[in-house]
Amino acid sequence: MAQSTAAPTPTPTTQTLAPLPLRAVAPWAVFVGVLMLVLLYFVGAEQGATALVSGEGVHEWVHDARHLLGFPCH
Repeated sequence: MAQSTAAPTPTPTTQTLAPLPLRAVAPWAVFVGVLMLVLLYFVGAEQGATALVSGEGVHEWVHDARHLLGFPCH
């Protein structure tokens, strides 16, 4: 009967991640920040005197999100 042995598996070496430069991250951080502020405006304040869009269309689209986030709407 022949005996077989498994080949030793190489141990993984630890790799260090290179730090990201701030210049690469800053434009994306600004973009995401502005996008979140626009989203917060439409969910929280788009109705009544501060409305940028006339009518109740935006209000109806974000109605449930208002209640979920605790904004009063009616």
